[in-house]
Amino acid sequence: MNNNQFRGKLEDEEEEELLEEPVIKLKIPKKSKESESANLFFKKLFIDGVVSKEAATAMLPFLVFLSLLTMLYIANSHMAVKNIRDIDKLSKEVKELSWEYKSLKADLMFKSKLTEVAKKVDTLGIRELTEPPKKIIINNDEY
Repeated sequence: MNNNQFRGKLEDEEEEELLEEPVIKLKIPKKSKESESANLFFKKLFIDGVVSKEAATAMLPFLVFLSLLTMLYIANSHMAVKNIRDIDKLSKEVKELSWEYKSLKADLMFKSKLTEVAKKVDTLGIRELTEPPKKIIINNDEY
């Protein structure tokens, strides 16, 4: 029985110690309108709930609209990047074709020189004239 009495005394002392904990009092300064509205916002946010069912259903068309705008924005961004890549690809192709054109033009100019043409047709038996061409005169009577 002594054990129980001792235990009861210990529990009573612990309860007294727990009850005698110091209480900290904070001095709260007077609130301005801005701080009151901020407190009201946080009170509604954390205590009353973030969004009620009625507010969620009322905001649903606006949220759908925002999601559509977001998807359009993303699609537009992807299309712009694709167009930029296509433009770069086409500009490289234009440069390559321009170089090819200039190369072929220079080659044609070289091959169309009189000496080069004479070398090519010499194998066919056609030769360059050594004497000047003769002028043919036709009288009106003969015609």
